[in-house]
Amino acid sequence: MKSIYDFNYEQMEQMVLDKGWKKYRGNQIFQWLYRKRVSSFEDMSDISLVMKEELEKDFSAKPLKKLSCQIAQDGTRKYLFELEDGSSVETVLMIYNYGKCVCVTSQVGCNMGCKFCASGLLKKQRDLTSGEMVQQILEVQKDLDETGDRVSHIVIMGTGEPFDNYDNVLNFCRTVNHDRGLGIGARHITISTCGLAPQIRRFADEQTQFNLAISLHAPNDELRNEIMPINKAYPLSELMDALRYYASINNRRLGFEYILLKGKNDTDACAKQLAQLTRGFDVFVNLIPYNQVDEHGFQTVDDKGAMIFYDKLMKLGVRCTLRQKHGVDIDAACGQLRAKYERSKSK
Repeated sequence: MKSIYDFNYEQMEQMVLDKGWKKYRGNQIFQWLYRKRVSSFEDMSDISLVMKEELEKDFSAKPLKKLSCQIAQDGTRKYLFELEDGSSVETVLMIYNYGKCVCVTSQVGCNMGCKFCASGLLKKQRDLTSGEMVQQILEVQKDLDETGDRVSHIVIMGTGEPFDNYDNVLNFCRTVNHDRGLGIGARHITISTCGLAPQIRRFADEQTQFNLAISLHAPNDELRNEIMPINKAYPLSELMDALRYYASINNRRLGFEYILLKGKNDTDACAKQLAQLTRGFDVFVNLIPYNQVDEHGFQTVDDKGAMIFYDKLMKLGVRCTLRQKHGVDIDAACGQLRAKYERSKSK
């Protein structure tokens, strides 16, 4: 059964028109879901009984099942949700001085195969629908409602490659961005990709206000081939060409994510290559402390080493920041909690 959360605002209006109802009914349903956050058609008090029955027959409004929620000392919350088909996905709430940011999962499992990432421990089973992504935000927001807080930022950087699920991800962004729903600003929504060049070009043509971030993690093809297999399909020359195309028609700053791996990508040579690679772009490099994954064997750079690399980049003219660590006392790495849960189910 199709989820009612799969409709963005315009699609919701079209759905009610297709049923022969007045257009404003779409607005009513949308606001019941996103402003009042009900999870039952029965609770929509200004909708007729006949309409409720038809909605109930055709669509599901059932919330995600919360399997667990780990809460770290720094306030980070890591949720594990169960989907309608029994699959599980992770969602993370991170607390920053500028607001509450939710990291959303876009696929069940991941096929990108990045060697340092826990997401790839379990291969991709399927794409998430836009509604399943929307529901991750809603469930976190319902918890924040208890303290009068709200989700202010979204990053689509959880399990999966967002641009491998392009249409659903863009539909999700439009839904949570709409001002008659959650109203999360477009410039507060960031889509991350590991480097699918054709989809980057397609996204450029959309000319949205959503942010684009690139999971780079290596400044040369040799190292990137080793730790990120996607680079063999779209090497750095092709990726950077796609980003130049994006920059030529979108007056937006790019974000480059760079996870620091001890002895791998934190050398003097890597700093110089990264400076050369980003030259000519309006780019901001986000240096990320690595959350170690036992199965992969990579080690994190300590605080001193991270600052040394940061200083090298700054002296080379690269604008960058060193992201604060989140959830170090829980299963912080993307995919860790789900992998543990799935392994426990198979025992």
